[in-house]
Amino acid sequence: MPPNPALARLGYDPDDRLVIIHQDDIGMCHASVEAFRELWSAGAISSGSLMVPCSWFPAAAAAANEIPDADLGVHATLTCEWDQYRWGPLSTRDPASGLLDAEGYLPRGNAEVHEHLRPIAAINEVAAQVAHATRAGVRLTHLDTHMGTVLHPHLAAGYLETALAHGLVPMLLRRDEAQWRSSGASAEMAALASRQVAELEERGVPLIDQITGLPLDRADDPEERRAALQHQIERLEPGITHLVVHAALQTPELRAIAPDWRCRVADHAVLLDPRTPTLLRERGIHLIGYRELQRLLPAA
Repeated sequence: MPPNPALARLGYDPDDRLVIIHQDDIGMCHASVEAFRELWSAGAISSGSLMVPCSWFPAAAAAANEIPDADLGVHATLTCEWDQYRWGPLSTRDPASGLLDAEGYLPRGNAEVHEHLRPIAAINEVAAQVAHATRAGVRLTHLDTHMGTVLHPHLAAGYLETALAHGLVPMLLRRDEAQWRSSGASAEMAALASRQVAELEERGVPLIDQITGLPLDRADDPEERRAALQHQIERLEPGITHLVVHAALQTPELRAIAPDWRCRVADHAVLLDPRTPTLLRERGIHLIGYRELQRLLPAA
């Protein structure tokens, strides 16, 4: 791919490295909301996204409204992955929508969502989540995806247009067809995604170059986690990288919900470690958020 045109529009050189340190899953539990408050106050993250169907979304919206410069998007949520902590869609309770599992909640995984997919219902749910967050007063900047569910050939276009219709930056990688194929996308998805990337950039929509982050299935010791983050930062390539973290405070609620709670607590500790911003400065990496990209969006 050629250099990201958004770099020049932001005033950077083609070989500059920009990173969005992004807290996922805000509102999934109380511990994620309080972690967001601490991390944003410390300048340790530059963006985050809200899980609107979850029980603690009202608290997350209240936190967002208390922070005038909060950079938050909607984490488009069509799944509910936990065993005993469940949530459902906002837009419907109709089983014919394909959005409900046998227990009446959002399905636990992408395979089940895609097997019973009703594209109109799924995109209506994403739009309902955006509308609900807006009504709650959140000044949204972008739209991204929980578990990548909406990055499906029958959903991707609706996801992108939902973002743009609301003046939000859609999280989508700048990749050509060969790059999509090499990353594991099907031939259908690779062809579709590469066309969408070209069309969006032609319209002046800013996109990101890479997605990276700290996996939730290993390295739950804070020092190991910090070493993993350092490795991620040091290998950043030129362009704009969306770096995902899942920070949360250690609470009984979090431990009851998430078997990977140690990783989430370690993310919180690592981001508050003063060595992390020092590393960014030493490596010449620029921290930005989605609000800067939102200013580049073309007029509706």
